[in-house]
Amino acid sequence: MASKALLSAFRANKPAFGVWLTAGGIFHARTVAQASPHLSWIVVDCEHGIIPLVPGAAETVAAINGAVPNGGPSAVVRIPATGVSGSTNWQIKYALDAGARGVLVPMVSTAEKAREIVADSRFPPFGRRGFGSPHTPGIWGVGVSEYLETANNDISVMVQIENQDGVKNVKEIAAVDGIDVLFVGPYDLSISLGYPLPNPDPHPAVESVVQRVLAAAHDAGKKCAIYCTTRAQSIKRAAEGFDMISVTSDVGALTQGIAESLTTVVQ
Repeated sequence: MASKALLSAFRANKPAFGVWLTAGGIFHARTVAQASPHLSWIVVDCEHGIIPLVPGAAETVAAINGAVPNGGPSAVVRIPATGVSGSTNWQIKYALDAGARGVLVPMVSTAEKAREIVADSRFPPFGRRGFGSPHTPGIWGVGVSEYLETANNDISVMVQIENQDGVKNVKEIAAVDGIDVLFVGPYDLSISLGYPLPNPDPHPAVESVVQRVLAAAHDAGKKCAIYCTTRAQSIKRAAEGFDMISVTSDVGALTQGIAESLTTVVQ
């Protein structure tokens, strides 16, 4: 059954910690999903990762959902199309039909686009998502009727705030009914604002913008998420009140683990 770990953390007002999955492969996804009982979510990165949306997202989501009996992390798919493109509609449909518990759309800059994303993510009467996949209810471990009854409430719709226009319009975006999470992308945000990449923390001027996004999300009664690369960062962001926090990535954890093991042996 598809896990509600992320949604459960949101509803309990507890920080939800997760990881970024950038490499494909069923066994790779299962291994990551089984890594810790404290893992609430996994983002399947079809934007900057090397996981193709079709058919990679569906295969990866199925692997994550089946990795831990009666639980495990929730699968969230980041689609490759950004908020400035016209291709988000079919990509959201595919990600959700693949059984994702959440969809993440990069570089959303306007409330108009946010409303479009919500419409594409919800079944009528709250949206325009079409139904027809014979696989989705089974991936969730429910019947067709139950899926249709619960999907609108149980799927998290997330938009990334990571450029100047998104920051300028952040209050309007946060106010859109049906947007559940504002997700801060500190790398593209830094570039867009004319500052160097985080190393590992963002420039102080970018940090002030990060805090603006956090405040806008919470003022609107929404959750706020942020991408982190270190344990220290994750602890700091949780203390600041972020609701959804990445701790590491598959490649980052693999590289760090091998390097630390070899350094210990060599020394």
